Amino acid sequence: MSGPYIIRGSVSLPEAELMWRFSRSSGPGGQHVNTSDSQVELRFDLAKTEALPQVWKDRALQRLASRTVGGVISVRASEHRSQWRNRETAAVRLAALLAEATAPPPRPRRATKIPRGINERRLREKKQRAQTKRGRSGHDW
Repeated sequence: MSGPYIIRGSVSLPEAELMWRFSRSSGPGGQHVNTSDSQVELRFDLAKTEALPQVWKDRALQRLASRTVGGVISVRASEHRSQWRNRETAAVRLAALLAEATAPPPRPRRATKIPRGINERRLREKKQRAQTKRGRSGHDW
């Protein structure tokens, strides 16, 4: 592996908690594909990990509930012909998924009032446009 895959800040994916599984990729690719296990499935037990703070873990379990089976999240990669590149892709994809799932919720939108000048200008331009279109009809001929 090329190093720790950082989720956010100083939190990274622990290598010891990653479970790898390899199998043959589908599709064309010649004789090499028939003999090599280049498809990668990376599994990470989100429910039991100690690498994430409890708040992040709860947030990720809630947001990724549809993608987890028993608290374990799974990511597959088979785009590349090389198992090594597929491992890299799967690990980066998992780190990105966890970074997005553990991100704090966005701040609630504060309702603001449209300034009177802007609204008046909008209505004025709307009337001008209607006048332009009305002038195109051939009623005055």
